[in-house]
Amino acid sequence: MSDAPRIWVDADACPGPVRDIVVRAANRAQVQAVFVANQWIRLPTSPWLRAMQVAQGPDEADNAIAFQLAAGDLVVTQDIPLAARAIEAGAAAMDPRGEVHTPDTIAQRLSMRNLMDELRGAGVQTGGPPAFHARDRQAFAAGLDRWLARLRR
Repeated sequence: MSDAPRIWVDADACPGPVRDIVVRAANRAQVQAVFVANQWIRLPTSPWLRAMQVAQGPDEADNAIAFQLAAGDLVVTQDIPLAARAIEAGAAAMDPRGEVHTPDTIAQRLSMRNLMDELRGAGVQTGGPPAFHARDRQAFAAGLDRWLARLRR
């Protein structure tokens, strides 16, 4: 791969509409997008798209992304620890609902994630994330467009 910024997608739990948005945007902007998952991801044929299958395991995709990403890349993930690793490496991190994580916000998100993990470990029902809506898709598309616009400057 080139030294140009890339989009890394933690594809194991990525909503289908987000994957479709990344595919269209990568082709339109001619930016490499790499979809990393424990299973094979079917993508359209394009020089800008790549699927990377990693071994089965809870953090295999996260570790593969963290190992290969570079400063200036974008990581699309719902995984807060992976987002923190991306930010630490100088990459941008965005969740599939369009929320951009920053050095100022990631510590709080990690603390909240750890608290919820402890509560679940103690048997407390914490519920899951809300359903993915059209407004989430729009927020993600807008955030991705902002990241791509910064590349063109």
